Amino acid sequence: MKMNGNAILITGGASGIGFSMAKYFHARGNSILICGRREDRLAEAAKELPGIQTIKCDVVNPSDRSALFSYVQNSFPKINILINNAGIQRDIDLTKGTTDFENGENEIRVNLEAPVFLSALFTPVLAGRENAAIINVSSGLAFMPDYSAGMPIYHTTKAGLHAFSVVQRRQLAPIGIRVIEIIPPTVKSELNPEGRRKRNVADSPHLMPSDEFVEKALTKMEQDEDEIRLEQIRRS
Repeated sequence: MKMNGNAILITGGASGIGFSMAKYFHARGNSILICGRREDRLAEAAKELPGIQTIKCDVVNPSDRSALFSYVQNSFPKINILINNAGIQRDIDLTKGTTDFENGENEIRVNLEAPVFLSALFTPVLAGRENAAIINVSSGLAFMPDYSAGMPIYHTTKAGLHAFSVVQRRQLAPIGIRVIEIIPPTVKSELNPEGRRKRNVADSPHLMPSDEFVEKALTKMEQDEDEIRLEQIRRS
């Protein structure tokens, strides 16, 4: 895969893995558009990476998705890569019925519904473009449902995103869109800070820094791997 000269939209691109990808691609001469929900974080990202474009967008909101699509058509028309990175993780206690589901953000809408709808919006635009790709960021937990029972919906949505990536890859190949799944281990980020503190892993030396993960993962992507998975690194 060609790693320069692209026009790349990254959802959830102002922090964590998304921002690390923005930095990686920005340094290699790509045009970058990041979206996120927090204007302050978008402003910080734009300050650190001169020349990138930003737009406030909540990917679970259909009107925000439509506004994002319109913005891209008018202000970022050369897009050839969509990175579905935005995601959340929550501790959910299934014994409480709907209580935990209703007292927080909806992982199903953020982690699964949004990538599906955004992919559908942008597929006709990407079709046939040089180096066209959709990159879905899932999780190693998609393949380890018994690793932590405390995050049942996160496991489920990321497993769903993996399945979607497999069938999406098969359907979009004939129209020239490569579908890549990036499968992170546990990466040091702002994901589910309360849950990580509860499990005493927020500052674990075993967490892989997001910049390090992205460097290793995107090197594999450049070598034309379609499912990119890295083992957890053990640090003393």
